[in-house]
Amino acid sequence: MRIILAGSRHFGVKTLEMLLAHGVEVARVVVTDESDRLAIAAKAAGVEVLVQANPKVIEASEISPGTDLIITAHSHARVSHAALEVSRLGGIGYHPSLLPRHRGIAAVEWTIKEGDPIAGGTIYHLADKMDAGAIAAQEWCFVKKGETARELWERALAPLGLKLMAKVIDHAKAFGSLPSKPQDEQFATQAPRIKVEANA
Repeated sequence: MRIILAGSRHFGVKTLEMLLAHGVEVARVVVTDESDRLAIAAKAAGVEVLVQANPKVIEASEISPGTDLIITAHSHARVSHAALEVSRLGGIGYHPSLLPRHRGIAAVEWTIKEGDPIAGGTIYHLADKMDAGAIAAQEWCFVKKGETARELWERALAPLGLKLMAKVIDHAKAFGSLPSKPQDEQFATQAPRIKVEANA
């Protein structure tokens, strides 16, 4: 299975390590900045690195021919419809919430802000609307009292993302397809970036 990984930072590196240990071919890593730690890790592993022409969008020309699946891991770029068409199985990403709850860039922060006792992670199909594609895998976890967003991410949500991603890849390898369950729009909530208020 040929995979294109688009992402950044620590979670991007951990996803790359999981993929390389999981017996799939990472054909290319797509990044917004060649100094990002994911780009450095990919080069060290002998994986081709491509810097996006537009940091906000991944275009079809940036996806290798013969790609089976595009995976995003801490990528804030939209994967264009044309790029998804190049990939046999389209694309998937990890979102650290129980989608459709907390769609948006600050899902973990909103989990804490709203006082949710339960959090979770979702592997979802990349689609035109942000975080709104069909669900491929999902699992919940408890939130500890007094836990910060960073602590929740590091303790539970990042490891859960890697576990769910591996599960979906195993399914794709075994069956040649991805699990798919539509999100229930009536439960959708938004998680926009939280502005830090300056002290008066």
